[in-house]
Amino acid sequence: MTPEQAVWFADAFGKLVSNVERAVLGKTHTVRLALTTLLADGHLLLEDVPGTGKTMLAKAIANTVQGTQNRIQFTPDLLPSDVTGVTIYDQRTGQFNFHKGPVFSTILLADEINRASPKTQSALLEVMEENRVTVDGVAHPVGAPFMVIATQNPIEQAGTYRLPEAQLDRFMMKTTLGYPDHENTVALLADAANRHRESGVAPLITTKAVSDMAQLATGVHVDASVLSYITRLAEETRRAPEVKLGVSVRGCLAYVRAAKTWAAANGRNYVVPDDVKELVEPLLSHRIILQPEAEFSGSTVIGVLSRVLADIQPPANRAAAAPALR
Repeated sequence: MTPEQAVWFADAFGKLVSNVERAVLGKTHTVRLALTTLLADGHLLLEDVPGTGKTMLAKAIANTVQGTQNRIQFTPDLLPSDVTGVTIYDQRTGQFNFHKGPVFSTILLADEINRASPKTQSALLEVMEENRVTVDGVAHPVGAPFMVIATQNPIEQAGTYRLPEAQLDRFMMKTTLGYPDHENTVALLADAANRHRESGVAPLITTKAVSDMAQLATGVHVDASVLSYITRLAEETRRAPEVKLGVSVRGCLAYVRAAKTWAAANGRNYVVPDDVKELVEPLLSHRIILQPEAEFSGSTVIGVLSRVLADIQPPANRAAAAPALR
């Protein structure tokens, strides 16, 4: 990526954020994280209380990129075929026809994903990793771009199934929307008659252009010292005495992809240590599992990450400089 391309990327990214914010007011940072996840070929987990605009965020992003959006309400009786699709025998033709499930969309909103059984949750494992669904031995690509935005309620746990570690690790980021501030709440109340704010979000970019931006972001330079910094952060989470499960190699790869996109969104064609620091919580918090004894004693994942960041020195400024001209 050239410096000129980085400036263009940041300008286009800012327009995408502003467009989505027509529906989701006052949540610039969360919208930037969501769009970074989309452009880094990742998936987003929103852990939030009901009524904060999670569905509206998904629809606004889908409208912005001229993509399709499907919503699945996960319930205990939901079947894997309700997610991926099913093969049905046609007596007239004597052939089996595949009927696509809601997973075949640009943005898939998996609402309250932890309310479905582990069997149904696992229906998303393949498509989240490989962008395809295999039914009766036949692979069906879902297309690109593709992002799962899953939600779960951190308060109500009755009748829920905790997401397995393998599935949590497939989400690039975990974040929260939270309640809007006073000013934005008043603005929402003043427009209470508009129950579908996302419908006012006009298409701004094609899905093909999204894929081109994602490809462009892969060209952002990451110095070897920054890669070492990310690796050391992950290794330290595995060595921490409070931690039962630390950051995986998949998590490190997701970290690099997200940091590249985040840097480009800020108008740079190279990653600096501050990019790594800003993304540490949404990228790593859901990949760490504490020892039960540590949780009982009051330890938290955020506390562990804060200590790890404090203990490991970031690279010097020289290492974070832009790539040398050739």
